[in-house]
Amino acid sequence: MRFDEHFLRGALSDVTIIKDSFPEDATFCIDTRTLQSGDIFVALQGAQVDGHDFLAEALQKGAAGFLISAKRRDAINSLDAKLLDGKLIVVVGDVLESLIKLATCWRAQFEFPIVAITGSVGKTSTKQIVANILKQNENSFFVSQGNQNTQIGLALNILRLRAYHTVGIFEVGVSRRGEMKKLVDILRPTTALITGVGHSHMEGLGSLSDIALEKRDVFKFFKEDSIGIINGDQPILAGVGYAHPVIKFGSKTTNQIQARKMILDGDSVRFVMKIYKDKYNVQLDHAHAGTVFNVLAAATVAYHLGVSNDTIIQGIKTPAYVPSRFERREMKGNKGLLINDCYNANPESMKAALLAFEKIETDAQKVAVLGDMLELGVNSPFWHRQLGRFLRKVPSLKEVILVGDMVEWTKKTVPLGVRAEIVPTWEEAVSKLETKLGKENVVLVKGSNGVKLEKLVQHFSEQPKERETTG
Repeated sequence: MRFDEHFLRGALSDVTIIKDSFPEDATFCIDTRTLQSGDIFVALQGAQVDGHDFLAEALQKGAAGFLISAKRRDAINSLDAKLLDGKLIVVVGDVLESLIKLATCWRAQFEFPIVAITGSVGKTSTKQIVANILKQNENSFFVSQGNQNTQIGLALNILRLRAYHTVGIFEVGVSRRGEMKKLVDILRPTTALITGVGHSHMEGLGSLSDIALEKRDVFKFFKEDSIGIINGDQPILAGVGYAHPVIKFGSKTTNQIQARKMILDGDSVRFVMKIYKDKYNVQLDHAHAGTVFNVLAAATVAYHLGVSNDTIIQGIKTPAYVPSRFERREMKGNKGLLINDCYNANPESMKAALLAFEKIETDAQKVAVLGDMLELGVNSPFWHRQLGRFLRKVPSLKEVILVGDMVEWTKKTVPLGVRAEIVPTWEEAVSKLETKLGKENVVLVKGSNGVKLEKLVQHFSEQPKERETTG
């Protein structure tokens, strides 16, 4: 299972190899900002940026070679010929199509279990919990990096699979109809998990039923022995007939993996975890109901992979560090605690974050910075009004900064006793928040990526230490 000329010519019919120094352990990268020495640089052409314009930079950073388009073959003429010695230079008709073909053929070489994780919320967190469990089990596993869950990200991660792995865990995400089929056609998972279905990417996917239909396409190419894992608390998933075996998780007694007697307090959640007939008392240092469902989903995956119950319980107790998902950070100047939950936002995740925020027991002043929930389509005004009404369930919150355009609808329904102010940008939200901070504060920051509240988080909080996220 080597990335060599034999594999390359077998995968691609229109390939020209200009220089044939194949790296010993090939990895691929599409961005010179994250390129590591030894990576093969894939020169993709986007709407705004063409990777062929960055070949020299990739070479300076130690790229092992290039995958370039025949139309831009002349881009290598301006490079130092001496620096190209010992490199791999591959020319193809369509770079993106070739990258996907390479990943598809690379995946076909492996017979160990491949798990796909999708859902409207909790994909990355669930994937990390699975990784924590597998570390306890001392598996040699692969887990896809970060939230690289698009067609390109999936392809890059598949090309990192190696023969010594015993299982591969991949996150897959969609925002348009028909995307899931393309993803699983490349990945061909043997097991797939749907964490849940919520109101996200509605502009591209449509109604909740349409979203569920698209998510269920993760099972599109299943064989008879493939296993589907679903959130059994959601009728839109559990009430559907499947042509393959299904394992369900959730809080209902009809699920094979259950959380019972859940109690949330200020900094933790306690519950009884039932794995088929066996029961375990579990406490997590994270007062967020969504974390419990992520744990159940991850435990179901691990159980199916043959991990013992005791190892599963030990693994889920290991904190799953996932940036920007209810991530606790110390504020600069000893101003208190900032909760960074601004990876993305939809109605379900916004409500879950606010409920968890309410559970934090503190005498400090609570402030929430809430940004637009994007891609909700024609129903966006409705869901933003519902957000304002939902603040009644967060009585400890008295100060809210709303950021964006659609939150104008939220302000109309904010309950009496909550002071809400609107600003259009994250920069103005920084100025507004600075005027509201006291000696001790607990600040929740949440909104869709497009609102760029991550920049506000960086302004007010200390940078967290790097942590190992794969194994």
